[in-house]
Amino acid sequence: MSTLAFDGTAMLGRQLRRTRNNPALVILTQTMPITMLLFFGYVFGSALAMPGAEYRSFLVPGLLVATAANGIMTGMFQAAQDSHRGVTDRLRTLPMSRGAVPLGQAVADVVVTAVGTVPYLLVGLAVGWRIEGSALEAAGAVGLLLLFRFACTWVGIFLGLLSRSEEAAGQLGSATFMLPLLSNAYIPTDNLPGWLRTIAEWNPISAVTTALRDLFGNAPVPEGSAWPVAHPVAGSLAWCAVLIAVFGPLAVRRYARGER
Repeated sequence: MSTLAFDGTAMLGRQLRRTRNNPALVILTQTMPITMLLFFGYVFGSALAMPGAEYRSFLVPGLLVATAANGIMTGMFQAAQDSHRGVTDRLRTLPMSRGAVPLGQAVADVVVTAVGTVPYLLVGLAVGWRIEGSALEAAGAVGLLLLFRFACTWVGIFLGLLSRSEEAAGQLGSATFMLPLLSNAYIPTDNLPGWLRTIAEWNPISAVTTALRDLFGNAPVPEGSAWPVAHPVAGSLAWCAVLIAVFGPLAVRRYARGER
C-alpha cells in the first residue's frame, strides 16, 4: 500500500472517531435536511403551482444536493478547528504523507454523508418521493451525489486552513447556505429573470440537482438551459473535476506550509 493510502486510511479512522465522539453535531446535520424536507414540502409546496406530492418529488433531490454542498461548511469548520487548536501542527510533525490529513478528512466526510443519506431517503419515500428510473441510474445518482460532496469538502478544507480563526470559519461557512438559494434546488429556474437564471444555471448545485432528478426519474431535463443543466451528468462531472483539481492541491499545499 502506498504511503498516501496507508496514512490516509489512518487519518480516515481518526476523523470517524472524531465524528463518533461528537454525536450532537451528527444528529443536527442528519436531521436538518429531514426537517427542511417536511417544512418546504408541506408549507412551500402548498403555495406553488406544482401539486404537493409532485413538488416533494422535485424537492428531495434538491435538498440532497444542498446538503452535499454543505461539505464546504463542515470541511471549513473542521479544518479551522484543527488548525487553530494546534492539532494540525502536531500532525505535520509526524512522518506521513502531506496529503493524508486532508484526504482522510474528505473521505470521512463522504462516509458520514452516505450513512446520513439513508434516513433522509426513507423519509422522502414516506412523503411520496419515488425512484422512477432504473436501479443502475439510481446508483449512479447516489455516486454522483457523494462525488459532489467530496469535491465540496476539499473547497471547505482549503478555506478552513486559510481562515484566521474558528469563529471566522464558522461565520463564512454559515454564509454558504445562500448557494442553494441561487440554484434550482428548491424551485425551477424557468421564471427567473434572464441574468439571474444564468447565474443559477451555472451554479454547480443546479447541474448536480438536475442530474439527480433525471437519474431518479423525478423530472426531465429543462429545455433551453445553460450547458451544465442541459447536459447535467456531464456538467456535474466537469464541475466536480474542476473543484477537486483546483482545491485539492491548494488544500494539500496550504496544509504542508502551515500558517506561514
